Amino acid sequence: MPLAGKGMLLTSMDIDASDEAEFNRWYDREHLLERVAIEGFLEASSAYRTALANPTDWSKKILARFKNMIRAVARITVSRGAGRGAALGIVRLRPAGDKHKLRTALRDQLNPEKLDGILSMHLIESDPALSRPITDDPLVSDPGSGDWFVLIDGTNVKAVSAALAARLGNNTAFKPAVISTGVYNLVWDLAKSDIPLS
Repeated sequence: MPLAGKGMLLTSMDIDASDEAEFNRWYDREHLLERVAIEGFLEASSAYRTALANPTDWSKKILARFKNMIRAVARITVSRGAGRGAALGIVRLRPAGDKHKLRTALRDQLNPEKLDGILSMHLIESDPALSRPITDDPLVSDPGSGDWFVLIDGTNVKAVSAALAARLGNNTAFKPAVISTGVYNLVWDLAKSDIPLS
C-alpha cells in the first residue's frame, strides 16, 4: 500500500476567517508536531488517546473555535498506485444499502494507471464507534460517523479535478451516496524522522 499503515485519522473543520492565521500557526508549530511525535501513532496507540484526552491550553483555545468538524477513524480498504501528490481530491460518501457492492464499484474506479497526473487513489471506511465527534457528551449520535472517503493524490489541482469528474462525478451509481467533494493544494508533510531529537 502506498499509504502508511492500514488505518487513517482524517479530520476536517471550518474556522472563522478572523481565526485562520492563529489556527495555521497552531497547526504548523504545535498540533502536527505533537501528533506525529506520539509513539505508535500510526497504530492509534494508547499514547494517542492520552494526548487526545489532555490537550494543551493552545489546543483547547483553537478546538473551541472549530465548526462543522469531521473526525473519521477509518480503515484503508482500497489503495492503488504509489506516492503522494501536491494536490488531493476528497469525496465524502454516506453508504446506504449494499456496502460490498459500493466498495466493489469504487474499487473498479480507483485505478490511477491511465490518468495523467494521478499518483494514487484510496478508499477509507470510517469506524462509526471510533469516529464520533469529540464533545463533552461522547454518546452524541452522528449520522456521518460511518461515512467513507475517496482520496485522489495527484500532481496538481487540475489533474485531480479531472479525475474526480471522470471517475466519480458523472457516475450515477455513486451520486446518491456523495455528500461532498473538494480538491485541495497540499501545503506540507511531516514524518517522525523529520522531528529533531530532544
